Amino acid sequence: MIHPSHFTAVLLFSLFTSVVFGITMRTEPKQMVRYGAMCFGMFVGSAIVLSWLMFLIAR
Repeated sequence: MIHPSHFTAVLLFSLFTSVVFGITMRTEPKQMVRYGAMCFGMFVGSAIVLSWLMFLIAR
């Protein structure tokens, strides 16, 4: 059985959610890809920033 790390789980969640957001929120394929990529970057970036903040607060 596969046991992904927390970061892998964040990447998978971000990927699938960004695909759905891109498809449902935009009408043209180019805009779908661009919006999906932006959502993916924002999800992953915010997860990294928040994890560092939690790490620093916990110390």
